[in-house]
Amino acid sequence: MNGKAHPDRTSGTAEARDTARLLLEIEAIHCRPDNPYIFTSGRASPVYIDCRKIISFPEARAKIMAHALKAIEKSIGWSKIDVVAGGETAGIPFAAFLAALAKKPMIYVRKQPKGFGRMAQIEGELKPGKRVLLVEDLATDGGSKLVFIEALRKAEAKVSDCFVIFHYGIFPQSIEMLSSTGVKLHALATWWDALEAAQKHKYFDEKGLTETRAFLEAPEQWSASHGGRPPAPRPTLGR
Repeated sequence: MNGKAHPDRTSGTAEARDTARLLLEIEAIHCRPDNPYIFTSGRASPVYIDCRKIISFPEARAKIMAHALKAIEKSIGWSKIDVVAGGETAGIPFAAFLAALAKKPMIYVRKQPKGFGRMAQIEGELKPGKRVLLVEDLATDGGSKLVFIEALRKAEAKVSDCFVIFHYGIFPQSIEMLSSTGVKLHALATWWDALEAAQKHKYFDEKGLTETRAFLEAPEQWSASHGGRPPAPRPTLGR
């Protein structure tokens, strides 16, 4: 890849726009173009999001989860989901909230088996053949989801969809990587929704808007010119 992304623009839904506004309102989104964030992947970014903050704000949380419930019904259909699975650790509370709202069983998946007792990687009851929706807080390039998908499929679950509250929407591989394993990625909001909301509600100044837009248009190039390094290759599923 040449570093130029082919981004998913704003979803255009009222739920996405309101979710982005709420994330800005509770300060889950930060903009710091003069002192870029360096992620674990090595990328530099003028913006940062912490979806975990949602759990501490009951009103915003209730609205966002209501939006998520509706979005999942629209894009997948709750009748096609038997179990909601949360990925360790950030996905667990969101899976719990959604499972409660949808009245579905919930499980959670560890990044690796615990080192004692049953050596379980999946907690809760999961019977073979169940249709599982994997839930996470966010997706960047999609690689972290592969571990959870593999664990669920080893347990003979059917996994064809992954839902996140926030999808970066700027790395094509996030969709391509999951699609190659037969999993479709669904998201409530993206950085494009956040940028639109930040501009409309004046959460970012002009420099913040300009640098964020430049990053979204060409994230790898922006990263490289602001102290970032190329991310390490992601592993692929074993089967």
